[in-house]
Amino acid sequence: MSLLKVHSQQESASAEESIIDVKNFKVFFKDLQVLKSINLSFPQNSITCIIGPSGGGKSTLLRSLNRINDEVEGFSCEGELILENENVYDKNYKPEELRAKVGMVFQRPCVFPKSIAENVLFGLSFQKKLSRKERAVIVEESLRAVGLWSETSHRLKSSATSLSIGQQQRLCIARTIAVKPKVLLLDEPTSSLDPVSAQAIEKLVMELKKEYTIIFVTHNIQQANRIADNIVFLCDGKVIEAGPKSQMFEKPSNEKTRSYLNSEFCDC
Repeated sequence: MSLLKVHSQQESASAEESIIDVKNFKVFFKDLQVLKSINLSFPQNSITCIIGPSGGGKSTLLRSLNRINDEVEGFSCEGELILENENVYDKNYKPEELRAKVGMVFQRPCVFPKSIAENVLFGLSFQKKLSRKERAVIVEESLRAVGLWSETSHRLKSSATSLSIGQQQRLCIARTIAVKPKVLLLDEPTSSLDPVSAQAIEKLVMELKKEYTIIFVTHNIQQANRIADNIVFLCDGKVIEAGPKSQMFEKPSNEKTRSYLNSEFCDC
């Protein structure tokens, strides 16, 4: 049974149940409130898909989970976001510490104009000095994990920009997991890919949940049905409903959820 739930302020998930707890979380950009009292728990080693109409707050929520929004002018927040029993918005919590634990992959592949190997190691280069042997092991392990080793092992010094778009997105995932995070955030990672590449990413994500907790924003309801263990339906900055995929698709408790899953129409 899935552990994802919407909970009241009095409720909280135990460490065994969840890795991230979002408690009465609100986000503002100057005078505009984008997220309204979000309360969620995200279970470990599962795929949670966040769905909902454009402008509903999906990406804002995702980017709040590793504090990328901190750098946006006018951003402020209230409430708590608990990772491993620590509030990551505490004034003493360092964003770089958080981003080592919570990695993110964006909608469009973002490779650097460096070699394939240098791209994999980019995040680690800021954390510690590695021997040549350690670098080689990490590059191979990370590329194998995303199914890119056989395609790139003979050209590790080639520019990452020479890869196809689908390969570049898998390289971005390899770069993220090279840091050994606990959580992977994926913001519509297949939206710019062809169907074959998108299918490869879906298959990869379902494999990676054995090692990572995955939170995946998608506009594609069919994709959410294929890969998700749990679904969060977000609209107008509010969680309308959240729960196991089977419950959400077969017996949603909210009529708005039923309408959106059937017709992608939301009257929130």
